[in-house]
Amino acid sequence: MGSLLFASWSQKSQIITDIRFDNGVKHLRLWIFECREPSEDAFKLGLAAAGILVLAHVIANLLGGCMCICSQEELQRASPHRQLSVACFLFSWIILAAGLSMLAIGTLSNNKSRSSCGFTHHHFFSFGGILCFVHGLFCVAYYVSATAAFSEEKHGGHA
Repeated sequence: MGSLLFASWSQKSQIITDIRFDNGVKHLRLWIFECREPSEDAFKLGLAAAGILVLAHVIANLLGGCMCICSQEELQRASPHRQLSVACFLFSWIILAAGLSMLAIGTLSNNKSRSSCGFTHHHFFSFGGILCFVHGLFCVAYYVSATAAFSEEKHGGHA
């Protein structure tokens, strides 16, 4: 009975406070609050990921061209390729905003001047990275559908 109580107590104390050293970075965790020293490598990688995400978005928009649709009627009359390109264009902007926000939060939490305690920010980099891949898929779909729409318009509706 005594060993069972000790095992139960040790599991609870591990949940309450958990001190780890991951790659030289000190973590102290108390339930959902966390005190940690920032990681310079994570800061650099977060900046690089955000920069590459923005660069990929700019390149995709330059290669895809301008797909202007100004009204609901124009959208309904547009070809399916053009409608798909507009939808992918809008989704790529939304995903860019969400992914860049996640990467910025993760990067700022690893800034050198920020050794603080607060809510845990464990998954911002991983969610930001996943959104980078989803953004890439929508950018490729935008480029392909915009190219098909331009080709369709150039040949008079026969792609």
